Amino acid sequence: MSTADRVRRALPLLTEGQITQLKPELAEVIEYRKSGLSLNHVIGCPLDCGYCVRHLFDNFELKTPRALMSDEKAVALLTGHRYFRPHRTPVQLFNRATDPMLPVVKPHTFNVLRLLDEQGLTNHVLVITRWRVTPADCEVLNSFRNIKLTVLVTHSDIDHPGIEPVDSAIAAASLKTLHEHAKRYRTVLYWRPIVPGLNDSDEHIQRALELSRHAHATVFTGLFFRDEIARYYADHGLPLPYEDTARRKIMPEESEQRVLTAFRRPADSEAPWGPLFRKTSCAVAYAHGEADYNGHYGIRELCDICPLAQLRVCADAWRAPDQAEASALARELGASGDAEVTERAIIVTGLNEPPRYFMQHGFGYQVHDRDKPHHHRRHGRADIGWPAV
Repeated sequence: MSTADRVRRALPLLTEGQITQLKPELAEVIEYRKSGLSLNHVIGCPLDCGYCVRHLFDNFELKTPRALMSDEKAVALLTGHRYFRPHRTPVQLFNRATDPMLPVVKPHTFNVLRLLDEQGLTNHVLVITRWRVTPADCEVLNSFRNIKLTVLVTHSDIDHPGIEPVDSAIAAASLKTLHEHAKRYRTVLYWRPIVPGLNDSDEHIQRALELSRHAHATVFTGLFFRDEIARYYADHGLPLPYEDTARRKIMPEESEQRVLTAFRRPADSEAPWGPLFRKTSCAVAYAHGEADYNGHYGIRELCDICPLAQLRVCADAWRAPDQAEASALARELGASGDAEVTERAIIVTGLNEPPRYFMQHGFGYQVHDRDKPHHHRRHGRADIGWPAV
């Protein structure tokens, strides 16, 4: 794509006055999430998925994508961010307030990827979409030489039009196209959100199993059901999936077991469940032949479905950090007291998510908040649907 073409197709910029009217979190274009430092300088989406996190930013009614700044300025902010480390920090593009493969957003997605790639950066870069991907798009995605690019295709198979107005056949077709043409990038089936009684029937699970054959890896997860999303459901007469909301994603034990039963292969195979993972970074790392950059290997019950070869890769890379070094960094980032290094994770007090993720990606070792414990077998998931601890 030529410079002139990129300029001609650039989205209009919001004015300073319009930006000041946004929720502060939405106006902040960089957010640190568990799967990476997330860049979101384009906001607005017409897809209307009922469970979208845009509800949390009071952005759901903004249907037409708009840019907060130029791609060049956004990339400069990203690579100059205090938590960005070249070749190490994972990056996510447009995963909070739009879809990166919408026709008007796609040129910006490709431009940002190009700007990162031309710097010689080898960081993981994640692009998450549920929209159409063409063979021509795949040619562009294959053109990047340095970044480790993964395209995750969100596929829910929910057929309730008020909850999922986007036909899941679009995502299924995109996944197949991406997998067929993949050379330098990798593609992951992002099977979410799985909701009991909505899209977890035997037929739904079988379709996901068949679709997983068109991906380098599959990750499955539940519903992010916050108060804002529950209000949207109630206001629009949509069936409430749970009586309560939760800070973490909800993935009931029974639903997980039904998925694992369907994916089960012979126990003596190298990959008894196929390339199926509970965590996004595990799927991404496996697809690129690397150890999980989030250090989930310390949480061994998460790894009981991983391919044996991948377990060996993660085991070879996994090292507990030095107690003094972990404590010094935690204090520098604002923690109160020393960090505690266990065989599962670094435990800290007084750090919110961004500095914890910075530590986690730096050490390749889980970092947990002492006040928000991760319970056995439901690591990082809500307690709803699991036996009381």
